[in-house]
Amino acid sequence: MNLKTFRGGIHPPERKEATCDLPIEHVPTPASVVIHLTQAVGAQNQPLVKIGDRVLKGQKIGDVDACPAAAVHASITGIVKKIEPAPQSNLRDGMAIFIEADGTDETAYMPPLDPFACSREEAIKRLRDAGIVGMGGASFPTDVKLAPPADKPVDTIIANGAECEPYLTIDYRTMLETPAVVVEGLAMAAHILGADKAIIAIESNKADALPGIQREIPAHAHGVPMEAVLVATKYPQGGEKMLIKAITNREVPSHGLPFDVGVIVQNVGTLVAISEAFIQGKPLIERGFTVSGEACRTPKNLYAPIGTVIGSLIPDVIQVSDDLRKVIFGGPMMGVAVPTLQTPIAKGTSGVLFFNTAEATQYEERQCIRCGRCADACPVRLMPMLMNAAIAIKDLDRADALGLIDCFECGACSYSCPARIPLTQRFRLGKDLLRNQRAKEARHGK
Repeated sequence: MNLKTFRGGIHPPERKEATCDLPIEHVPTPASVVIHLTQAVGAQNQPLVKIGDRVLKGQKIGDVDACPAAAVHASITGIVKKIEPAPQSNLRDGMAIFIEADGTDETAYMPPLDPFACSREEAIKRLRDAGIVGMGGASFPTDVKLAPPADKPVDTIIANGAECEPYLTIDYRTMLETPAVVVEGLAMAAHILGADKAIIAIESNKADALPGIQREIPAHAHGVPMEAVLVATKYPQGGEKMLIKAITNREVPSHGLPFDVGVIVQNVGTLVAISEAFIQGKPLIERGFTVSGEACRTPKNLYAPIGTVIGSLIPDVIQVSDDLRKVIFGGPMMGVAVPTLQTPIAKGTSGVLFFNTAEATQYEERQCIRCGRCADACPVRLMPMLMNAAIAIKDLDRADALGLIDCFECGACSYSCPARIPLTQRFRLGKDLLRNQRAKEARHGK
């Protein structure tokens, strides 16, 4: 069976067996949460509450009058104890609101809203007010994504059920356990977008999620032409550009965005949040994530309030071994190793991995031998070895010309490199240096 796929990519060990058969568990309300004011790509939010205020679950506590941006809300009911910087999974301390639970569960949700009956403007505003962002890790505001420029018509929306990162199974479990909500959320997004068709893409290693999704389409598609399809199991199949190529055979241009080829992609977790925002009036205040890794004695799929500090779940919810050496927020390919267990769950947290000594092995970097394996693996057809050489001699203009900005840091090149060169980390640094150089040039009128 020839499944839809893309050129390049890799096949790392999947390591999903520890959690793929485990239902999602709801974490009890924590004693406190740490909610970062800004959890999306875009403008920095400002606090809407002060120390000593009592806040209700679902109450907006941070926002800004700018675009793009995403509001944040209280995920528990309690008292604001502090507003100060706290560790984030992006390795930068960010301003956060510390809330201590008061033992009640009062809510401040919005009234339900029918996205199929209200105006498009009202629907977009609901997404903005609910603070919904892409939950696959990118954290781009959903209200902006579903309102592309007028000169960029979108005919297709794809629900991303690939979940190609090793270890992670939260999207798979979401499709298995709540297929109707996934389909309903996709229908809502397609209607708001004005798309002609909707497609749910599921990797072949999750084929048992396909029948449940297909059964729900007739009842919950709301007249939107919709289908569910299998795609090949390959990393990074879940990347937007890769999924678009696999499903539609359209290629997003260099420096371009999916709407440039008439397509929008949404993670299945985001679709659930969209459905909840309209049907329940519930802002994005909770999310599911996978906890796994060889140093995790109790692998699970969890659903917890945003702002839950991962260390507060140990040992009552999660048990870890004495051989714990690394904690990664996200998956092992694109996630970030955090320095402290005081890091809280954010809107973009799809997993928390606990690695032991063997999994966290560090290798000695050797000289590039120009074997080309990194280029073969690159899903966007870049030449990583040449970009790395340009960055090494600080020729950022050449690195840019070679496609540095088009790199979405999937890690396929680093994984494939026999010389163990940390290419992805070099490209992240190179992008920062390039942005600084461009900003300096702009200031000096160059």
